[in-house]
Amino acid sequence: MRRLVLASSSPRRQQLLADAGFAASIVEPEYEEDLTLRLPPAELVKFLSRGKAESVAPRAPDAVIVAGDTIVVHEGRVLGKPHEPARAKEMLRELSGTTHFVITGFTVLDAGSGRAVSDAIEARIFFKTLGEEVIASYVATGEPLDKAGAYAVQGKGGEFIERIEGDFATVVGLPISRLAEILPEFGITRRAS
Repeated sequence: MRRLVLASSSPRRQQLLADAGFAASIVEPEYEEDLTLRLPPAELVKFLSRGKAESVAPRAPDAVIVAGDTIVVHEGRVLGKPHEPARAKEMLRELSGTTHFVITGFTVLDAGSGRAVSDAIEARIFFKTLGEEVIASYVATGEPLDKAGAYAVQGKGGEFIERIEGDFATVVGLPISRLAEILPEFGITRRAS
């Protein structure tokens, strides 16, 4: 059986794979994301996920590598991770009472042969209207600082979502149903339950 490596430090992606029955070891990518690249959003996340997978390949030459990248797109603008509380508040104000898209791109890479498949899946998010107190309180938790669009759907930020059109796992950070279709083509199967 082939070895599966997840090129991510994200506990959410790790959990999605594990819940779907895929056992993966973790190797953190050494890749600098550049959200300023002039690519359409779906192409951008595929490009970034491939870069992450390729950065791990020399450290896992016998493995099948999965990498993902998630962005939020609001009115055509890409919103990455805010990193700073002031920027997180700006993003949440921008998303408040609107709809936006979450796009997760992923790459499956056979490190030995170099064969790769990349795809991107999107979901539409309907956000509730947020007051300043709610925004300030949420940002104070620290949760939004390293999340695309300044919120975590599986955390406290999930309370801000009115509804989702599309795949919930895509919003969390890895479109597991699509991934589960591709992994067997690379010799990766679910563990027996």
